[in-house]
Amino acid sequence: MKKLLSLSLLFLVLFSSSAEAAKKKAVQQSDREYWCEQAYKMAQPVLENMAKGELQKNMKTEYSPSFDNRNRKVVYMETFGRLMAGLAPWLALPDSVFGTSPAEVKERDMVRQLRQWALDSYRNSVDPASPDYLVWGASGQNLVDAAYIAESFIRAYDALWVPLDDVTKERYITEFKKLRKYEPPYTNWFLFSSTIESFIAKAAGLKEYDDFRVMMTIRKVEEWYVGDGWYADGPVFAFDYYSSYVFHAMYLETLQNMIDAKQNGTRLEYRKYYDRALKRAQKFAIILERFISPEGTFPVFGRSSTYRMAALQPLALMAWYQKLPKELSNGQVRAALTATMHRMYDQQNNYNDGGFLTIGFCGSQPDMADWYTNNGSLYMTSLSLMPLGLPANHDFWTCPAEPWTQVKAWGGQPFPKDHRWADDIQTKDRW
Repeated sequence: MKKLLSLSLLFLVLFSSSAEAAKKKAVQQSDREYWCEQAYKMAQPVLENMAKGELQKNMKTEYSPSFDNRNRKVVYMETFGRLMAGLAPWLALPDSVFGTSPAEVKERDMVRQLRQWALDSYRNSVDPASPDYLVWGASGQNLVDAAYIAESFIRAYDALWVPLDDVTKERYITEFKKLRKYEPPYTNWFLFSSTIESFIAKAAGLKEYDDFRVMMTIRKVEEWYVGDGWYADGPVFAFDYYSSYVFHAMYLETLQNMIDAKQNGTRLEYRKYYDRALKRAQKFAIILERFISPEGTFPVFGRSSTYRMAALQPLALMAWYQKLPKELSNGQVRAALTATMHRMYDQQNNYNDGGFLTIGFCGSQPDMADWYTNNGSLYMTSLSLMPLGLPANHDFWTCPAEPWTQVKAWGGQPFPKDHRWADDIQTKDRW
């Protein structure tokens, strides 16, 4: 098979008059350099401002035309928490993994700067004396975005949690516990509680977490599994991307936290639950990869479509975990995600004139917003960037680009058949 430097751009030429210019740039820029460029562009205005305590002063905010009456300052926690959940794997890379090439030196400097800004931002977000102290406990929405902050600590524990001073750590645990006053709706929100509580168990010890919020979530998520990698968002199935936005990642992380915390005193065998959930996530990754068209687009359906590439989170997560199923190669997943990123970010302007993400799916499309959407919500798109947590010399980045499934299928090439996956791990209570 012919080696392709930038497979994605072969398809963009059909859709953009600027494709030739983009193609010329890609010849000089590797896929990883392009990903780093997008990650830094997204993160810099948020973290540089927040590190100085100036995010709430300088962020150009946007709200849904139908935004409800909740405290509008939730926008800042949404921005910070969701951005950091996607950025954390990249910032967890130690300086020692970077080589001496100009591209790697540039990336190392980006990571160092963003990491320092992030650590300062974490401190400011729980410091009542900071202008960027977040509105903890002002709205049930805080439960959602505190979970994404906890998720960022889970994904970069040694790089982003361990270096924080003791006062800041104690403040986080205190703020997380206060959110217990919010009763989560009978939906994916259960996972926001379990992510926070399981992180408390890992970071502060088993005596500090609310076991029931974790146990109940696991029971309910299992009840809501409908097969072939899909979860219902509550008792009734909804055809949307919440299996991507929330279920797979936060369920795996909840279970892993309980394993890390060495919680062996409950009825559940967390390792078996984790292994089964991982297989489900692998199946869902196969589905998501098949959603990506030869042109680098994917179907837009369901609510919260303004979360953009967060719809592909499980595919990115499996790549970062190095747990892609045998049906998917690193080369085809990288090529597919890169093509989608080019299609999303090169063709339309997704940022407002303040440098912050604007409401829309591909460009500014404010009517796409749901009643709970502000432009902080949109930073969930960073979740697709997790493979940056693999170093530049990893096979994910160094192997040749390969055609993904829809390229093969629509190009007359052989492609793998797909069949239903059934659970093969049983989880009986210990007693």
